[in-house]
Amino acid sequence: MSAFARDPAAVPGAGDRVVVLGLGLSGEAAARHLLRLGADVTVFDSADDPVLRERARSLTGARSVLGHPTEEASAAAWAADLVVASPGVPEHSQALEAARSAGTPVWSEVELAYRLASAPILGVTGTNGKTTTTRMLADALAAAGLRAAAAGNIGRPLIDAAVEDHDVIVAELSSFQLRHIVTFRAPVGILLNVAPDHLDWHGTFDDYVAAKARLLENQRAEDVAVHHDDETCARAAATKGKRLAFDVGTLPAGGAGVDASGWIVVPEGRVVEASALRARGRPALAHAVAAAAAACAFGAAPDPVGRALAAFLPLPHRMELVAVVDGVSYVNDSKATNPHAVRAALEGLERVVLIAGGRNKGLDLGALAGGAGMIRAVVAIGESAAEVEAAFAASAVPVLRATTMDDAVARASALAGPGDTVLLSPGGASFDMFADYKARGEAFRAAVKRLEAGAGPTETGEGTR
Repeated sequence: MSAFARDPAAVPGAGDRVVVLGLGLSGEAAARHLLRLGADVTVFDSADDPVLRERARSLTGARSVLGHPTEEASAAAWAADLVVASPGVPEHSQALEAARSAGTPVWSEVELAYRLASAPILGVTGTNGKTTTTRMLADALAAAGLRAAAAGNIGRPLIDAAVEDHDVIVAELSSFQLRHIVTFRAPVGILLNVAPDHLDWHGTFDDYVAAKARLLENQRAEDVAVHHDDETCARAAATKGKRLAFDVGTLPAGGAGVDASGWIVVPEGRVVEASALRARGRPALAHAVAAAAAACAFGAAPDPVGRALAAFLPLPHRMELVAVVDGVSYVNDSKATNPHAVRAALEGLERVVLIAGGRNKGLDLGALAGGAGMIRAVVAIGESAAEVEAAFAASAVPVLRATTMDDAVARASALAGPGDTVLLSPGGASFDMFADYKARGEAFRAAVKRLEAGAGPTETGEGTR
C-alpha cells in the first residue's frame, strides 16, 4: 500500500513516484512543486499543442508524455505511489480507474497545496458567483489588516500561493477540485448555491452536490460553514462546525442577510448599507453577504469589511454594462454558463432581449423559460440554439437564431426599444464558438461598440472554434 494511503499527513519527497494527469495551469504547478520536493514525476496529457509542449519543456527533470497515451498513463498510474489529477480529467478516465484498482491514492492539486500550506485556507464553492465572492472575501480580509491572497479556480494555482508567506488564503474551489481532496480542511467554508451544472462530467446532480459538499466534510467543531439558506445547500452543508445561513430575501435567525433598514448584517453586527455597493443586482448582493459573513466569522471587524465591499468593483463579464445605445442597455454576462446563472441575471430586470446558447453541459435548458415574464425576445446562438428555441416554444416569446456575435447583437438591437436591456447571458459553455467565456464576452463588447459607433460587423466576425 502506498505511504500516502497509510499516512494522512504524508508529503511527496525523494524517491516517490508521482503521476500528474493533465498539464493545465494546476497540473503544471503541481508538477513543478513535486519536482522541487524531489519526487520522481511523470506528466500525462491527452492533448498536444505548442502551449503544452512549452509547459512540458519547463518541467526540468520530469518525464512528459503528450498526445493520447491512455494505456501508458493507466500503467503508470497503476504503478505510482501517488496520482495528482487535474480538474479536467474525467471522473471515469482509464488512468483514474487504474489508480483506484491498484489502491493508488488520487489527489487534486488542492490537496497537495493544503499539505504544503502554512496559512489557513478559506474555501469558496458553489455553482455561480465563486470568483466574485472569493475576490470580495480576500479584499475584506486585506482591509482588516491581514496579508490575504486569492487563488485556486480563480486563475492562480492554489499551490503557488500555499508556499508563500500569507496570513490567510481564500481559495475558489470547483467541484472537480473538491472531488479529489482527502485531508483538506477550511476553517471557514462558503457554499454559495447549488444548481444543476457539469452533469456531463459528474453524471448526476446528486454526485455534483456531493462533490461541492466535500468542502465542509473535514471541518472541526471550531470551524464555520457559511451556506445559502435553501434546502439543497442546508442539506449539503454537513459539518462538525457551526452553520451560518445567509440570504438576501429574508434574514435567517442567527445568520447573515439584509435587515429592514437596508444594511448587510452578520452575527457580529452591521457591515455596510446594501445601497453603497458598486456591484449591483441580487446575485452580487448575495455574494457580498456571504463574503461579509465569512470574513467576520474568521475574525475581521465589520467596519473594514464594509469599506472593502463598498469599494469592490464588478468583475468583467459578470453583469457588466457595456454601453447604452438609443436608450437600450447592453449587458455582458458571458460568465453565465448554466440556466441557474441566467435566471439570477434576469432578477431585477424588467424588459430583456436575451442572447443565449452555446455548448450545453448536459443541462435542461427548459429552465431558461422561467424568466419569460421579463423576456421580450430571444436570440439563440451556438450548438444549443435549437434547445434554446425549444425552451421557449410553449411561450409567446419570439426566438431568432444568429450565427455570429455581430449577427446576434444586430438582431437583438432590432428587437429592443428604449428602456430595454440586451443581455448576453448564454446559459452554456463557450467552447463551440470561442476559446473561453472571456473571448465570448469580448466579442459581445466589440459588437456593441461597433453598433454604438454606427459601424457594421467585421468581415470575418469573431474567431470561432
